[in-house]
Amino acid sequence: MSDASGFEPRFGATPRDKLLEAASTLFCRDGINATGVDRIVEAAGTAKTTLYKCFGSKEKLVEAVLEAEGEAWRTWFVAEVNRSRGGARRKLERIFKVLEIWFAAPRFYGCPFINAVGEATKTDDRMRAMALAHKTVILDEIRRLAREAGAADPEGLTHQAAMLIDGAIVEGLLDPARRGAVGRGVGGGLRLPPGFGRRTAGRPRMPAITVQGSAVPVRQPRISIARWGLQLNAKLPKST
Repeated sequence: MSDASGFEPRFGATPRDKLLEAASTLFCRDGINATGVDRIVEAAGTAKTTLYKCFGSKEKLVEAVLEAEGEAWRTWFVAEVNRSRGGARRKLERIFKVLEIWFAAPRFYGCPFINAVGEATKTDDRMRAMALAHKTVILDEIRRLAREAGAADPEGLTHQAAMLIDGAIVEGLLDPARRGAVGRGVGGGLRLPPGFGRRTAGRPRMPAITVQGSAVPVRQPRISIARWGLQLNAKLPKST
């Protein structure tokens, strides 16, 4: 059974953990820039001196929160994707179902890394570096599944899926009333056509990854706005 709250970090009862838990909720729900140190220590029930003793600065606290949020979410996401019975193909197809579970959770406030990058000064690479490190772990897992599923271009498939994931997260945050429709609007999953990973007699097939509607073979990647979200029809090269 899927754990819809498994992506939430678990904190202990130490003053440091209480500060992390309070900051995690406030940063994710209300925003980093909108949340001051006074609100954090009040919610945590600690002194301001304790915050600076534990973290040194608000900036370091932000980094600690992102690390905790990221580790919990990555562990949950990878476990949920791999919960699917069957091979790598079925697991790839489950990606957007897992996002749909996340979108339906009361604590869904978007991706904390995307949010942090959006709030950060655009000349500051600190948040961007943390976001990329988080994303790399997810891409590595998708790439592994793509290779196992027999994709001729695992790298291309990986980054196509990454674009769809990011787009679905942002759309889910922008339009709360349609969060459930976002997962379904991108096809309820990453649909891999029957010919995926196999060579056919004669001219090789050019199946498409379709995230809404019917699979349409195309010679060049094409991105278009679909009814609820993002549709990607992309050429899958023949595999050996």
